[in-house]
Amino acid sequence: MKAINAVLGMISAALLFCGLACAQGPGEPPGPGFGMHRPPLEQALGPGPGGRWWNDPAMIEKLGLSEDQRKNMDDILLQHRSQLIDMRAAVEKAELGLEPLVNADAPNEQQILAQIDKVAQARAELEKANARFLLAIRAKLTPDQYHQLQAARAERRMMHHNGRGDFHRQPGSEGGPQTAPAPPPPGPQGMIPEGVGTGLVPGNPPSAEAGAIE
Repeated sequence: MKAINAVLGMISAALLFCGLACAQGPGEPPGPGFGMHRPPLEQALGPGPGGRWWNDPAMIEKLGLSEDQRKNMDDILLQHRSQLIDMRAAVEKAELGLEPLVNADAPNEQQILAQIDKVAQARAELEKANARFLLAIRAKLTPDQYHQLQAARAERRMMHHNGRGDFHRQPGSEGGPQTAPAPPPPGPQGMIPEGVGTGLVPGNPPSAEAGAIE
């Protein structure tokens, strides 16, 4: 009986966790602490808070994305978005069906396990659809662009790990990279050209799920 109660407690915690994760819509990032545990492909290609990372000016320049590439990625997102919304809803529905079974005064183990199978199946279908979407996006990138994207995401994760916040913050701002102060003006006879000595750091893509899903 203790073992069953322990399992039920884990299921309840999982329901809460999945509910928070699945509450995010397509194109939104996963819940806090969830994104870094996603599959490597999704970590590299998934969308960030801004959604379609391929339309971010900094990433367009960094990866050398063409207009055709970005249009193709927009089309891929449009094609997959409706299906991903439906599949995410199916996961939520299966999880909702599990909740009353777990909270019953006399939990029925067979019913709970059968519903867990439904949840797992719905989530597996969602993961497969998400993978198909991400692979379609990757197919529009050259190998070099994909490696550059991986490097940009790794750099961004390192920045967040170090507590430096968003790449789009200016150096010296709160949470941004710190740089040495610009030297003082050389005197009344001259001015330092605008931008020199500011140490501006190029922006990087918003983090996802893409774009679509997490």
